[in-house]
Amino acid sequence: MSEVEKAVYLYKKGYRPAQAIISTYGIRYGMNRDAGLKLAAPFGDGVRSTGNVCGAVIGAIMVLGLKFGNSKPSEYNKKENIDEIVNDFIEKFESMNDSIKCNELIGCNLSTEEGKNKAIRENLFMNRCPKFVNDAAQILEEMLND
Repeated sequence: MSEVEKAVYLYKKGYRPAQAIISTYGIRYGMNRDAGLKLAAPFGDGVRSTGNVCGAVIGAIMVLGLKFGNSKPSEYNKKENIDEIVNDFIEKFESMNDSIKCNELIGCNLSTEEGKNKAIRENLFMNRCPKFVNDAAQILEEMLND
């Protein structure tokens, strides 16, 4: 099973998109799996049911930070580099999906009871979100291996 497939599999098993991504890729860069799962736990339904940025996007950005980010304030070149890398990731994800926002990706407002009920009733999390986890993982895979 590839890492892209593993991320989708973990999502389908019940992990949130950010958890599926960080637990699949974070270990490459020293992230403890349990710590990664806990770190990514709040990022479901577009940051805890607000419908904002997709958890798969957040998870991928966290992994990019692990590989390319700075750990010291004086590492200015890494700060600029990670900003460019994240912008590149976002552009690629948006070109595939037209948005990075959960509400727009799944087609309902998750910050409302009506929107949450629609997502559950129409099984949107299982019908649409695996594609977003897959897309984020594929883009991430390409960027990590460049």
